[in-house]
Amino acid sequence: MYSFDFEKPSTIADAVAALGAEDAQALGGGQTLIPTLKQRLAAPSKLVSMSGIAEMQGVCAEDDGSVSIGGATTHATVALDTAATYPALAALAGQIGDPAVRNRGTIGGSVANNDPAACYPAGVLGSGATIVTNARQIAADAFFEGMFTTALDEGEIITSIRFPVPQAASYQKFLQPASRFALVGVYLARFADGVRVAVTGASEDGVFRWSEAEEALDKEFRPDALMGLRINPANMIADLHGSKEYRAHLVSVMTKRAIEACM
Repeated sequence: MYSFDFEKPSTIADAVAALGAEDAQALGGGQTLIPTLKQRLAAPSKLVSMSGIAEMQGVCAEDDGSVSIGGATTHATVALDTAATYPALAALAGQIGDPAVRNRGTIGGSVANNDPAACYPAGVLGSGATIVTNARQIAADAFFEGMFTTALDEGEIITSIRFPVPQAASYQKFLQPASRFALVGVYLARFADGVRVAVTGASEDGVFRWSEAEEALDKEFRPDALMGLRINPANMIADLHGSKEYRAHLVSVMTKRAIEACM
């Protein structure tokens, strides 16, 4: 580690001002950033913690039926407080890491980091959620731009995420047991106007929607609707845990499990 300044503002406005300093970086739960600092892969001059901003914490049911979650809300709180309003999202949050990670990590930090094997990006994209920042609102389809890359501007903060609640949803995760990240994770949400299928852990480009599966399921919502559909393995991740072909196959398997869970 090395020396840096630390600031813990109590308002969003103060956090934005603090992030205006040269080389300042936002700190959510620190589950990715702190190990990165220890390995000297990042060297911010100042860390600005989001944990003291009350307006960025907690879960709220909105009048339109959506669920709004503050960006500084921990995974454990999401798992507990969305269990009644959005069970599939609660189940996703409850599968992240271990208890220590779930009690420190935050939804805003995870979504902003956009790790290609993280769970929340699939939940956000699969739900068609809206990412609310201190400056604007960003649709999920326009937010994720590639591995560890998002539409956030420098110094922009995720203050909350609004999730429309579907008629049915399921997150199916084939986890890597050591890291507890998704080797492949599929989030499927069925709305009155169509089905959304988001895949994490599989692609070199990060989280993505499987549009062919969505089109097939819009016509007929059952596992057999995917008959004959295959993910092109060309852009899949290949590592010691699984080949490109293996991950492509897992996408189909986990999607079928998600369909079954929603029936």
